[in-house]
Amino acid sequence: MAKLYIVPTPIGNLEDITFRAINILKDVNLILCEDTRRSKKLLIHYNIETPLRSHHKFNEHKEVGKIVDKILSGEKIALISDAGTPGISDPGFLAVRTCIENNIEVECLPGATALIPALVNSGIPFDKFVFEGFLPVKKGRKTRLEKLIDENRTMIFYESPHKLLKTLRDFSNCFGPERKVSISREITKIYEETIRGTLEDIVNLFMEKPPKGEFVIIVEGLSLIHI
Repeated sequence: MAKLYIVPTPIGNLEDITFRAINILKDVNLILCEDTRRSKKLLIHYNIETPLRSHHKFNEHKEVGKIVDKILSGEKIALISDAGTPGISDPGFLAVRTCIENNIEVECLPGATALIPALVNSGIPFDKFVFEGFLPVKKGRKTRLEKLIDENRTMIFYESPHKLLKTLRDFSNCFGPERKVSISREITKIYEETIRGTLEDIVNLFMEKPPKGEFVIIVEGLSLIHI
């Protein structure tokens, strides 16, 4: 049946993909991906011969209409990202919304995403949480942080290595240096690591040890401070 499949892919370890995901990637007519060179490695590893087509934040508005036309003509299409679940801090939302608007069935498979392992491994309560993803680099950054000052739920952020220290300092100024934080990097990869402590502790650590890898930051909420 013609539809759009949202297929999570491994965030590091190539074994972290479901049998069903592999079968769907083999069965569809076309796979949309961010970087064809990177996704090709995954396809080669699992002997998947389905054609790839670039679909990323710089062309998704131009391409989404073509995707809808292909599915309406009877093709099955899968959307993947470089790592993890499409749409979670990656392209995907526009394709899903446009398909729904055109009465096209969308099916999202369960699978890999960096935020859940980092959250569960943090030691910070995770019965209630909010995912903030990447903070704005400049415009809107201060406003976003100010809105989170009274956030009671555990907060989850993504950050790149060259912006990590600035972000942690901003958190310290906004939430206070004693707020508990857990930082996970390179999840499922060889150099996977989780560091826990106060914001002050973590800032001091990364001042001496330059950060490397991609980071997930877990910050305790206001109501959790005295738990």
